[in-house]
Amino acid sequence: MTTEETTPVDPLPPPKDLRLAIEALLLVAESPPTIRLLAQVTSVPVSAVEAALSEIDADTSRGIRLRRHSGTVALVSAAEAAPYVERMLGLDTPSRLSRAALETLAVIAYHQPVTREQIERVRGVGASGVIRSLRARDLIAPSGRLDTIGQPLLWSVTPRFLDHFGLSALDQLPPLEDRERPAQQSVLPLEPEES
Repeated sequence: MTTEETTPVDPLPPPKDLRLAIEALLLVAESPPTIRLLAQVTSVPVSAVEAALSEIDADTSRGIRLRRHSGTVALVSAAEAAPYVERMLGLDTPSRLSRAALETLAVIAYHQPVTREQIERVRGVGASGVIRSLRARDLIAPSGRLDTIGQPLLWSVTPRFLDHFGLSALDQLPPLEDRERPAQQSVLPLEPEES
């Protein structure tokens, strides 16, 4: 049973300070929760959670920021503090991404979900090795399968991608002029991984 499926036996009254409660919930959550789950846990409407998240997001005087990804929200450290966080964690010698990796990430970020073949068509070269490298760094992950012959994997960026580039959401990517979207695709869900 997932956290989304559990409901409290005795609902609690709404918190006096919703922003404080949401920050605490985001801090202790094992994985980024959905806004709907935050509303259920705090016994408030989704709109109240959105308003509290907007307050948290607007307060740039603190060392935390919100990151939204695929309908979830998480607390992350402020991008401005990255050099100090990296030093504290022993990560102050960042591994650089190759030009091929950056090109592949850009294709995926702007066109996701996208197949390896579609990436190769845009870049004009093979992408298997780069995809393996980006997946090992947890910058991309499979997000489904294309409903066509062979059912190739579809790739999307991960929350780690957002962290790596100091973004809180994909809509912060700079706009591309004359960007063509891939043709409408039928997407199949991924099979659950067997343990």
